[in-house]
Amino acid sequence: MKILYFAYLRTLMGTLKISSDEEHILEITHVKEEGQSSEYIPQILKDAITQLNEYFAGKRKEFDLKIDLKGTEFQKNVWNELTNIKYGETKSYKDVATKIGNEKAVRAVGMTNSKNPISIVVPCHRVIGSNKKLTGYAGGLDRKAWLLNHEKENK
Repeated sequence: MKILYFAYLRTLMGTLKISSDEEHILEITHVKEEGQSSEYIPQILKDAITQLNEYFAGKRKEFDLKIDLKGTEFQKNVWNELTNIKYGETKSYKDVATKIGNEKAVRAVGMTNSKNPISIVVPCHRVIGSNKKLTGYAGGLDRKAWLLNHEKENK
């Protein structure tokens, strides 16, 4: 059984909980309150904190972290495709469905997007409706708008 480590990061848009094992980031989620970080923080978790701080400072456009996405093959395909959406750009749910070779899976892409365990690094906030409107974000639409504006301003 792998040991899990946790750290909390206060950002301009709220607090993030970052979870890892010794080698991979497993989860980055928005939380209401800061909890207790692990006593020992492995290097991968330190790297995630550094890179997220750089991102929020407008200095980092891409992440270089080992991540471990747990999900179905379809979910992994969607999440991996999200990592191809460039900083400051957006794609529609239909665009993502088409890219993974299943144009009719728009709703399934949306549902998978909402279950993204590694927020920001796997940029589900860059996926918007075909009508260019913001739709759904596990962290809330206000945070999604904040992230998109942040990237637009720092592009």
